[in-house]
Amino acid sequence: MNTDSITAPAPAAPSVHRRALLTWLAVYPTITAAFALLGPHLGRLPLVLRTLVMTGLVVPVVVYALLPLLLKAEKKLTHRPGRRK
Repeated sequence: MNTDSITAPAPAAPSVHRRALLTWLAVYPTITAAFALLGPHLGRLPLVLRTLVMTGLVVPVVVYALLPLLLKAEKKLTHRPGRRK
């Protein structure tokens, strides 16, 4: 038997409810900060363009920076040694 192809099972992903909470924890402060910083400058643009600019900035920050950090922190907090499930 070839043991090279045997791998450890992947850790379980957080529940959909926990992922929703983590996403909200990343999105809400990011949108609030973006509006505080850019809101006065974007105020004259049509709503569709304001939304395009905001989502174009907020989504990459959340997806590539904040969510990975929050998921890593969540994993460390919920998978501590000696913690009962």
